[in-house]
Amino acid sequence: MNRTILAVCILTLVVMLSPLSARGQQEGLTIYSGRSESLVEPLVRSFQEHTGIPVQVRYGGTSELAVLITEEGRRSPADLFWAQDAGGLGAVTRSGLFQELPPSLWQEVPPLFRSDSAHWIAASGRARLFAYSTQRTTPDELPDSIFDLTDIRYRSRVGWAPTNGSFQAFLTGMRLVHGDEVTLAWLEAMGSQDTQSYRNNTSLVEAIAAGEIDFALVNNYYLGRFTSVDPDFPVAQDFFSLGDIGNMVNTAGIGILASSSNREKALEFIRYLLSDVAQSFIVEELGEFPAAALDDTGSYQDLLTLSPGIDLDGLADLEGTLAIMRQAGLL
Repeated sequence: MNRTILAVCILTLVVMLSPLSARGQQEGLTIYSGRSESLVEPLVRSFQEHTGIPVQVRYGGTSELAVLITEEGRRSPADLFWAQDAGGLGAVTRSGLFQELPPSLWQEVPPLFRSDSAHWIAASGRARLFAYSTQRTTPDELPDSIFDLTDIRYRSRVGWAPTNGSFQAFLTGMRLVHGDEVTLAWLEAMGSQDTQSYRNNTSLVEAIAAGEIDFALVNNYYLGRFTSVDPDFPVAQDFFSLGDIGNMVNTAGIGILASSSNREKALEFIRYLLSDVAQSFIVEELGEFPAAALDDTGSYQDLLTLSPGIDLDGLADLEGTLAIMRQAGLL
């Protein structure tokens, strides 16, 4: 009888401890990622290999995930929100659903790459600039400001992508810096100039090469996808003048959610994204700008100098931008 009781006690203890042990072994991070799996899955896999920390990722659109986080609130199963753009991060910040980041981490990157409120930090940046034909433009035609494109000499020669998320984020930045009236006036003037509309940044670069347009408003990394295949591809790109809103940098950033009980592991993931290994991948494989300088020279420093300073959390007001676009007849 005593042996039976002992066996039952041991079995009961094993059953009670086994789930705890399994949870201990499997405990890791849950990330909501607005960055596409095809782009960032190698980074997630590399982090797991380096640290042994398991990671589960739920991929989706940045806006869609920001709404989901707001609905879930402090019951969200996610530890981290990794967003494609600052607008989604700003929306979560305004909802009070991010933990504040420690100064030691937040101060590792320039102000251009972090939230003013210290609730999220960028992992990479994408700059706005203009692309142009190397065959049908002259140096004196290159615009100094994005506002120059309303001049008659650019009529029917410029392309944009009004329905593209990066363009709409840029317009939100223009509203922050110059106000709604100036932004609306610019949109209407560009419309009267017969500015050509395309689906996305890739289509814009292709349209320049095909001779359909001579200039386009794009993100910095699309041209490289063409010149890496054809070094003689007949398109180049450049920034506008110092501080012009046309040079706005939007960021893909990450923050720790208020719902997370895995703060230290979450911080470890963010620190990994800012490491030389991850930042080199972002530059070389994704064609984006590093959030943490890999060196103190070259295009990174140019970017810090040329880009306008804006409160990136303010890019959350997409609805206001869409309203102005409808008023201008673009949507």
